Amino acid sequence: MVLHVVIASVAALAGRSVPSMPLSKRREKAEPVVSAASHSMLMQPAAINPDWIIAGEPVARMADHSKSADRAAYTALWDCTAGTFRWFFAWDETVHILEGDVHVTAEDGSVHLLQAGDVAYFKAGTWATWRVDTYVRKVAFLRRPFPAPIAFAYRLKNKLLPAKTPSL
Repeated sequence: MVLHVVIASVAALAGRSVPSMPLSKRREKAEPVVSAASHSMLMQPAAINPDWIIAGEPVARMADHSKSADRAAYTALWDCTAGTFRWFFAWDETVHILEGDVHVTAEDGSVHLLQAGDVAYFKAGTWATWRVDTYVRKVAFLRRPFPAPIAFAYRLKNKLLPAKTPSL
């Protein structure tokens, strides 16, 4: 009985959190593959919050690449010049460093040097300090965390059902 109430609550919450969309938009099909050469993507200024800058005058830019139809996932190209700054990760973010490097200090004090070719994950709701000595360019894959009741339902489902690994 309790499980039914949780599932019903999660379904109701999910239904409310989906933005209403005109029927004509619902019929549009999303592109099955979105691709772009990273060097040809139009980079736009993406100012770092001045209160977060610790040293230097870092200049950041980004280019939108793609977003999921439900707006829960997003991919962008981002670059930044030299400087040190704090950064708040509002979404879960996985980065792939394309060029340059960055020294990242996590909230727990651990330091990570991310260089071209490296991949790193940052949990939503966390802060990190980024020190860019010269330049860094990355692809960022962002995923909006589920609201707590939906996250709880997924964790419960994962405990009750065997895990399936997506095929690549």
